Amino acid sequence: MSEPCYDAPLRVEPGAKVKLKDLDPDAAPGVADKEAAKARLEAASKRLAHLQTVLYAQREHALLVVLQGMDAAGKDGAIRGSFNAFNPQGVIVTSFKEPTPVERRHDFLWRVHARAPELGSIAIFNRSHYEDFLVNRAHGDLDDKDAALRLEQIVDFERLLAQNGVTIVKFFLHISKEEQLARFGKRLTDPERNWKIAESDYAERRYWADYQRAYEEALAATSRPEAPWHVIPANRKWFRDLAIAEIAAAALEGLKMAYPKPAVDLDDIRRKYHSAAVEEANERRS
Repeated sequence: MSEPCYDAPLRVEPGAKVKLKDLDPDAAPGVADKEAAKARLEAASKRLAHLQTVLYAQREHALLVVLQGMDAAGKDGAIRGSFNAFNPQGVIVTSFKEPTPVERRHDFLWRVHARAPELGSIAIFNRSHYEDFLVNRAHGDLDDKDAALRLEQIVDFERLLAQNGVTIVKFFLHISKEEQLARFGKRLTDPERNWKIAESDYAERRYWADYQRAYEEALAATSRPEAPWHVIPANRKWFRDLAIAEIAAAALEGLKMAYPKPAVDLDDIRRKYHSAAVEEANERRS
């Protein structure tokens, strides 16, 4: 029996037009409720833990996870919920904020390429190289020509990574405008979430429709076989975490990885181990 996976149902096919208003952010296809999702997430987490170990041991591949979404879409929560089985030693999480003055003096991919994963490791981008396109496009600072060029450069960048052993999975966390406001409200009423509140939350909310169009444009132009996008219904956090974990596990399983052969003579090492064990046993008896 094959493992369940949301890869195909939620994947944006290359060249497909995306209409986010037609995709239900409350959807939870194929799972009955939160408890059923929890059981499947536990199974996916075990797969991810094992696959990360093989990835690290083999050092022939790397994994890049891209998380994008509107403010309060749940990018931080997805990292905790979907990937808590990962060994932190093999994962680097980068949250891309507004570019610094130094970063602005370089091309927009300069700061991103430096955070790409090395072979054997996993990188998670909490926001990513897409921010430069999305923010400027939503605010009207990129005309059609420049927007197309920016997306072409992103496709080329991701193709470069893929050709050098990086498996890329990209997730757009799709929430409704109503759900976003509800989450903003929770931040106001929960003292432990007050720190997340920013003036920009409400300023950017005014551009909701513009951001939706920018996302649709980016998803359609940059979902490729080597770097597919998945639109994750994210109003229900338990479904969000399950779908992302299963898709990531399937991507790693598709690499058909295996532990490398030992670099030592195991028979010789067994003899040394046996000799050391005998010596230690004699010392204990003396």
